Amino acid sequence: MVYSHCEILFPHSKVSGLKNLKGDDWKELVEEIAMLPETHPDALAFSHMMIKICDCLNCDLSSYKAALGCAACSQRTVNALRDNDKQLLQRFKNSQKIIYDYLRETHFEEADISEESEEPEEPEVIEEASLMETVAA
Repeated sequence: MVYSHCEILFPHSKVSGLKNLKGDDWKELVEEIAMLPETHPDALAFSHMMIKICDCLNCDLSSYKAALGCAACSQRTVNALRDNDKQLLQRFKNSQKIIYDYLRETHFEEADISEESEEPEEPEVIEEASLMETVAA
């Protein structure tokens, strides 16, 4: 079987399909993230969270999950989670901390990113190879 376009990590383009799967707080978060560019740190944090939840790093192109595609896999996974909105938002905050810590260490060493700040003034693109190392950690 030949895949003309196959994503192996949760793509930002599939975020909006998750908005009606949980409660109002989840829906609000998903709507906010969907409006952001995929290189925004919060969008990266959301993708990081979904990559961990969906176990994307263990997805094999010959697997049933891969055959379903990222949209179906992510929707099924979020539906199957017993987490409430508060727990999902905490997962997002944990991923957000990982991404922002990474940005502070690598790209924003001199930028003013306080603990209260939820987004840097000018988000930068993170190289895919570097982010993969962070996701695997």
